Amino acid sequence: MNFLNQLIVRFVKILPKSLVYLFAKKYIAGTKLQDAVNAVKDLNSKNIMATMDVLGEAISSKEEAIAAKEECFEVLDAIKDNNLDANLSIKPTQLGLSIDEDFAYENILEVVKKAASFNNFVRIDMEDSPYTDKTIRLYRRIKEEYPKNVGIVVQAYLKRTMDDVTALNQEGGHYRLCKGIYVEPAEIAYKERERVRKNFLDVLEKMLDDGNFVGIATHDDPLVVGAYKFLEEKKVAKDKYEFQMLYGVKENMRDKINTDGHRLRIYVPYGEQWYAYSVRRLQENPQVAWYITKAVLRLD
Repeated sequence: MNFLNQLIVRFVKILPKSLVYLFAKKYIAGTKLQDAVNAVKDLNSKNIMATMDVLGEAISSKEEAIAAKEECFEVLDAIKDNNLDANLSIKPTQLGLSIDEDFAYENILEVVKKAASFNNFVRIDMEDSPYTDKTIRLYRRIKEEYPKNVGIVVQAYLKRTMDDVTALNQEGGHYRLCKGIYVEPAEIAYKERERVRKNFLDVLEKMLDDGNFVGIATHDDPLVVGAYKFLEEKKVAKDKYEFQMLYGVKENMRDKINTDGHRLRIYVPYGEQWYAYSVRRLQENPQVAWYITKAVLRLD
């Protein structure tokens, strides 16, 4: 992000949250579960699947983690009760990983157990690097008990990811592959855009060659083109992959992927903790932050 974009995002951060929400709501379904249910119904009507996410991470007490677990239960109930084509995505720190690994394991296990009872699925998100090993351990432990109902996220900008995937493939991995959004040191993360893209495609090819399921999570045109090429050349079965995108991002690309006949899943976040998530989206897409700035300063 160049210096001007950095200034724009910083300016947006000092604005009242109520004003930011008017623009940032493009990226979230709303603050309530029913908002997310309505958004998923709309996507499903377009033959697009969803993964629902209760916003929030890095809680500081066990009580907060237990409350987050109960909200995950409510999401799974809502998916079942509304007959939605959707699953659930969770952040390990939201369920206690920053407090105690075994405590988080028990919470996540309960969520996956409930999902399994509905023949549904839980995706364990990957957060910043202090939690990478812990998250992989959690995934492996839970996968032993519910091999068909849990998956993990890996991030292409981490230099370790190919080694992680090579090991997990031997156990039959179920992945979401994304670039990664957290700020990490150069010692452990690729910084050059083209190097990240190359690693993304290298890791994707490894996953496909080893017969694993992968959610190809990207809005980057060269990566979509590269994925299309692999899928055609390798004649990958439609039930071995899907494309995944964020709510409100590049809807023209979303519609093309859908029209081209590929399975497509949209990440649908909601909740009271919308601000931190929205700021990350603005940092990734400063053009939206610029729209906010122009509106506030009446530059048009």
